[in-house]
Amino acid sequence: MRKSLTQRLGLGTLGVVAALLFVFPTYWMFTSSLKTPGQVLSPDYDLVPLSVTFDNFVSALTKPGFTTYLTNSLIVTLGAVLCSLVAGVLAAVPLSRMRFRGRKGFLLLVLIAQLAPFEALLIPMYLLMRDAGLLNQLPSLLLVYFAATLPFTCWMLYGFVNGIPYDLEEAAMIDGCSRAGAFRRVTLPLLAPGLVTTSVFSFITAWNEFLFAFVFMRDQNKQTLPVWLSSFRTAFSVDWGGIMAASVIYAVPALVFFIIVQRKLVSNLTAGAVKG
Repeated sequence: MRKSLTQRLGLGTLGVVAALLFVFPTYWMFTSSLKTPGQVLSPDYDLVPLSVTFDNFVSALTKPGFTTYLTNSLIVTLGAVLCSLVAGVLAAVPLSRMRFRGRKGFLLLVLIAQLAPFEALLIPMYLLMRDAGLLNQLPSLLLVYFAATLPFTCWMLYGFVNGIPYDLEEAAMIDGCSRAGAFRRVTLPLLAPGLVTTSVFSFITAWNEFLFAFVFMRDQNKQTLPVWLSSFRTAFSVDWGGIMAASVIYAVPALVFFIIVQRKLVSNLTAGAVKG
């Protein structure tokens, strides 16, 4: 029992240290956003600010284009997530329920597409969008994010669909439902946790993307929030307080959401990853 207690104390201490290491950059960002420019650039960093100012938040929220960038980010991110969920379900259900030639090869291609670095496709996709006349248009960025999130969505939903017994659909069809009706009434409600989990990770992937938005969208009224964050840096100076405040505004909603759903999110992710 003493050994077990020692192990638990050791693991607990290790967990606290690891948590502090992960939390400290966020704490640094938040406290820096509450400081004046002189305090931010001071060589003596105060872990607890002696004086607090909200001027950085006011400056970030009133910066020209913030509302436009926020709207553009919401449009392309939510649109890409919705499209990837629909396409992912339409791909995951046949892959799980049907047996056909080339099925395993297709799954392997989906996994390879997920593992490949998406930045390697920047030049080919830029040339493709340029030739199609889709540069500097929000639908083109939506298509890019859709392509980026689809392999992950398809692979994860395939695991979730595999975890739902097909016997339930067969029982619904015996009771008079069609195949589509059995899927809509039985499988789809049971698939809801997987859809939520997958959509969260797809949302974060699209929400944080910077490179394609920066290259494809040249007009300021077409750019997204990650590009807006880079506007606090000029050729002559860097508004560190503004960057920190803008980063807090950008990150806090996602952090709060993860705190609320983290237990359900982790359990659903594990279930979808190991089944099938």
